[in-house]
Amino acid sequence: MRTATVRTAATAGPLRNSAARRMAKTIYNGFHSYFADFQNITMGAKARFEKADWHAVQRANQDRIELYKSKVRMAAELLGTVTNRDVTELNLWRQTKDVYTRLVAGAPNFEIAETFFNSVFGLINDHDKIDDALIYVFSSQHQQLPGSEYSIYVRYENQSAPGALFRQILLDAEFSVPWEDLDRDADTIAAAFMEEAEPEISSKFHQLKFDLLESVFYRGKAAYLIGRIIDGYRSLPLVLAVLNNEAGGLLIDAAIFNRAEMSVIFSFARAHFMVDAPLPYQYLHFLKQLLPHKGDYEVYTSLGFTKHAKTEFYREFVQHLKTSQDQFVTAPGIKGMVMTVFTLPSYDIVFKVIKDRFDYPKEVTREVVREKYRLVSRHDRIGRMADTQEFHNLSFPLHRFSAALLEELRATAPSLLHIAGDRLIIRHLYTERRMTPLNLYLKTADEAETRNVIDEYGNAIKQLAAANIFSRRHAAEKFRRHPPRSRSVLRLR
Repeated sequence: MRTATVRTAATAGPLRNSAARRMAKTIYNGFHSYFADFQNITMGAKARFEKADWHAVQRANQDRIELYKSKVRMAAELLGTVTNRDVTELNLWRQTKDVYTRLVAGAPNFEIAETFFNSVFGLINDHDKIDDALIYVFSSQHQQLPGSEYSIYVRYENQSAPGALFRQILLDAEFSVPWEDLDRDADTIAAAFMEEAEPEISSKFHQLKFDLLESVFYRGKAAYLIGRIIDGYRSLPLVLAVLNNEAGGLLIDAAIFNRAEMSVIFSFARAHFMVDAPLPYQYLHFLKQLLPHKGDYEVYTSLGFTKHAKTEFYREFVQHLKTSQDQFVTAPGIKGMVMTVFTLPSYDIVFKVIKDRFDYPKEVTREVVREKYRLVSRHDRIGRMADTQEFHNLSFPLHRFSAALLEELRATAPSLLHIAGDRLIIRHLYTERRMTPLNLYLKTADEAETRNVIDEYGNAIKQLAAANIFSRRHAAEKFRRHPPRSRSVLRLR
């Protein structure tokens, strides 16, 4: 006997709509293509590091950044070939999202897949159509804690001697290039650990658990072994920076056992890592235990998932607006010739809008400014230049803008403003971590702090020049976030 299929009114439309099913599957296939290519570029980092092919490192970084746009564009173009329907029809997108939500349900990287869906929608439709019925303003699923069936780290426990432990950790990284002096580096790391660790920790070494992430983090000319040291209910960072000196082999450049210094390694002023993270949320969960002050979007950015980081940032920003009452104001500091910058005092972010007309003697165009931002996003920022997120048609509650700021925006960038009811829509802007301008920092700095910041300013200029990139303002402001290295980073040579 044939059993009839029963469909409720709530599901009948999407299930019968073959156009929505084909569109959802096309976008999901596009996501899988993107993620596979992303992983393939990433997994090549080990060979590039071992060969010391630094030009290939730069190319791979740029290729991976551009990959997302090309895959989104490809998926959007394919939608027109799988249906005769108007792919800008919003009701069709509501049904497509419903089907897509079922496709990604339970997927290990569903959060990245949802962002990919948003990007395809945004390429085809206007960015001001931000509606959770059409796109994933908020996720369709709750993140689950990492399951026991797949472990992303290796555990070392019941260890008798620090030197033997660190020697084994270095060997287990399985680099193809030999170590310059493995025993020397292992013993020096052990000595650094015993010096830096609190006496109550070092005295019970054999009771500690050491968890090392299976995947090595690659960036620039360095590889990072990242893990945690578990002492009861407390987790402490373990970061070992590895260099390839090309002549003598591999060597340890630094050992970090401190959250503040680990935070610098994952700084917003650093380029993204190449790390094989097939389950991004599990890596996020692991790293957030060591860096609890960092937002989810900051960790996703470090892992290279910049578009999903943008999604996480927007969600965090929306939640902050709901729980705060202060108004947006002009950011403190000397006003820029090119940008109007504003901030929310309770939120550690600035919003930067390109002016319609630039102050004399600036003679560049808006497109030139945008290209400079694209250059920085693709470049190795060497810890001296802040990362940014680019937004189109970002909507704000109008009543949260101070009268003075609204007047300034109308005077400097009227072409980018649109008021719709009680909302102010800014057609194009950048977000960036808020930093203290150098001139304001110097007003309250004592003599030692002044000497240090001027010394750092000089170092920043030299390092940016060596990296073939320069930004006077970022180099100066960088110090406020990352003061000179403390002794908790023991540089081994």
